[in-house]
Amino acid sequence: MSSTYKLGCPHCGRGIRVRNSTSDHPLFRIYYLQCTNIACGATFRSEMVITHQMSPSAMPNPEIKLPLADCALRAQSMEKDNDNQLALDISDSQ
Repeated sequence: MSSTYKLGCPHCGRGIRVRNSTSDHPLFRIYYLQCTNIACGATFRSEMVITHQMSPSAMPNPEIKLPLADCALRAQSMEKDNDNQLALDISDSQ
């Protein structure tokens, strides 16, 4: 399964792809990214951290303690055209 960042290269604006990723914790992952524009060739390191639960799990892991997002944060996540929300479809790229 491939992964797609809906995030553009900060230099040329083209798409970015995940080349590799690592994780030592279920709430944190490091991604190594590459611009898809061959002429640009920029590479990056990024981090993703899960910070809040938007709704409780039906199969909770007792070792994971995440705060439940407040009403305002949950409402913001439901906005249809929220430009501040980063849209990611990240699969396990190990």
